[in-house]
Amino acid sequence: MKNIKFIIIIILNIVFFSNTSANDQNNQLNNLFKELKIGEISSNLIIEQKIWKIWSTHPKDEKLTKLLKDGSDLVKKNKFIESIDIFTKVIDFDPSWAEAWNKRATVFYLIGEFQKSQNDIDKVLELENRHFGALAGQGLVNIKLKNYEKAIESYKRALEIYPTMQSPEIMIKQIEEIIKEELI
Repeated sequence: MKNIKFIIIIILNIVFFSNTSANDQNNQLNNLFKELKIGEISSNLIIEQKIWKIWSTHPKDEKLTKLLKDGSDLVKKNKFIESIDIFTKVIDFDPSWAEAWNKRATVFYLIGEFQKSQNDIDKVLELENRHFGALAGQGLVNIKLKNYEKAIESYKRALEIYPTMQSPEIMIKQIEEIIKEELI
């Protein structure tokens, strides 16, 4: 009987502390996103890096964090198919980790699989609707798919989350030029 109580206590501690880690990440992200809305460009670049670090760190499993990093290293070496395999493994292990979906979406974009990229971005935004990186990526995907209004909408949403992010304003102007050229 004592052994059963001891095992139950251990299991409860594991569950409590793993949830605490995820809750800590969520609390940190909430605070960083508040700062991001009111900060200046220079301070927001630091905040952005902190957000990316949290997004890229699995809240419960450092092995998954390492796998994600390994996949990212393969992307840098242009080994896209291998990286997709790794990101898919990570997603299979934890389909609730938005950054794994985001990494795979990026690779799908790089190899020209734009609809697959959009499908993964949809999942990222379902899991983390403040993912300004996924929103910017969605803008790029929709430019390729010639869904210009959706691309503009994605960039505007990114700006609502991250007002000093510079690429959305640049991209919106470029899309507006594309639309004008197509009307001529």
